[in-house]
Amino acid sequence: MTQDDKTCWVFDAGLVPYVEAFDLQRRLVEARKAGAIPDVLLLCEHPHVITLGRNGKSEHLRASERVLAQMKVEFQSSDRGGDITYHGPGQVVGYPILDLAAHRRDVRWYVHQLEEVMIRATADFDVKAKRVEGCHGVWIDTPAGEEKIAALGVHLSRWVTSHGFAYNVSTDLRYFDLIVPCGIVGKRTTSLERALKRPVPFAEARSRLVAHLGEVFECSMITISSERLEEALATHSGAGAFPVGHHEYSPDAEKAVAAAPELAEY
Repeated sequence: MTQDDKTCWVFDAGLVPYVEAFDLQRRLVEARKAGAIPDVLLLCEHPHVITLGRNGKSEHLRASERVLAQMKVEFQSSDRGGDITYHGPGQVVGYPILDLAAHRRDVRWYVHQLEEVMIRATADFDVKAKRVEGCHGVWIDTPAGEEKIAALGVHLSRWVTSHGFAYNVSTDLRYFDLIVPCGIVGKRTTSLERALKRPVPFAEARSRLVAHLGEVFECSMITISSERLEEALATHSGAGAFPVGHHEYSPDAEKAVAAAPELAEY
């Protein structure tokens, strides 16, 4: 496949629990390894959830189980790289399932490219974003200092990526007080709406991220339906755990979050 004919499917799962998005990622990764599907960008929002990466420290969770239960915030361990983070409504979560063999076999390059996607998307709203040495993610300068607008944590298996980025559009930033975001003490988190001091259409921010991912990775971005995605996955693996877009609790998916093998992460 040449750079001129690279394709990336885009599937928006909507608001979906973390463990179900994880299960769908696993199915997509296996299908991508087998060459049954092209690259895929899985987009979603999550209900309130705090996730801890394999390199994370439990002491970076500031809230007790009782407080999390009162605030209806789940806690999940994850096989991604990175430390601790929060996901919730108003945040664009992007899980690129890319075969880096078709791009570039370089994890640092891949992380840099994801940051570039979010820097360009932020610039579309006339907000200058940047990288900060030693701190992954995307940051903006504010009168209070550098604040993080987007986080990332990735996992690779045989050069196929999973997990990805979380970009704050209209996120309720108070939930970040429950953690030490990304394990970085003394740094604040922000959102696009906070930076602009005005409402931002969620769909507009999401579309800018999709467009720039296509530019950065030189892919044609093609939106597909849940039926089309499920058809491709079913053809590859037979019956799936549950249909794409059918949001039911899956005990197997929750177990898999903790049990997934650590192969390569960042």
